[in-house]
Amino acid sequence: EWWRDAVIYQVYPRSFADGNGDGMGDLAGIRARLPYLAGLGVDAVWLSPFYASPQADAGYDVADYRAIDPVFGDLHDADALIRDAHQLGLKVITDLVPNHSSDRHEWFQRALREGPGSPLRERYHFRPGRGTEGELPPNDWESIFGGPAWTRTTDPDGTPGEWYLHLFAPEQPDLNWDNRAVHDEFRSVLRFWLDMGVDGFRIDVAHGLVKAPGLPDMG
Repeated sequence: EWWRDAVIYQVYPRSFADGNGDGMGDLAGIRARLPYLAGLGVDAVWLSPFYASPQADAGYDVADYRAIDPVFGDLHDADALIRDAHQLGLKVITDLVPNHSSDRHEWFQRALREGPGSPLRERYHFRPGRGTEGELPPNDWESIFGGPAWTRTTDPDGTPGEWYLHLFAPEQPDLNWDNRAVHDEFRSVLRFWLDMGVDGFRIDVAHGLVKAPGLPDMG
């Protein structure tokens, strides 16, 4: 339980250190500054999201949980960073974003293509709308970023379709943690990064994973 008393230094990859001179922070830049961080006396480095992402919300919209966004480097850079950190006595913590994915995630894209009734839609929160023609959101929830927490889809035939839940931006559809496939996927993601040598995870929006049964109105 090293983390209980650890001094943890958070690093925002895009602004911390630029390793290749392109004006954007990256994993190579972080790796080069690890001796500096170790010299501060910290116990662990917490990395904000570096996963493959369209960057609609600074990387908290993840399109691939097992890939590094090219702006930050690649898996070889991540491996080198983790190895160097451990050699310096530093633990590595990564941000995990399980409440929602990017709308560019393969699951969500397939759910849109396959339309209502697709098993992929059960991995998110798709619902028919209210109103005479489904033109109103399924409930009165609001997004953290403002406006309705629902966006209406367009079915494969071009007609207005179901709505999907996003507690944050429309580009961040909420995952359904009542679905076994979601559990299985994130167990696999955790194992992937643990096998890479990561020492722990900070869980983003942990409080949002469990939602009220039936998604009732807030009132």
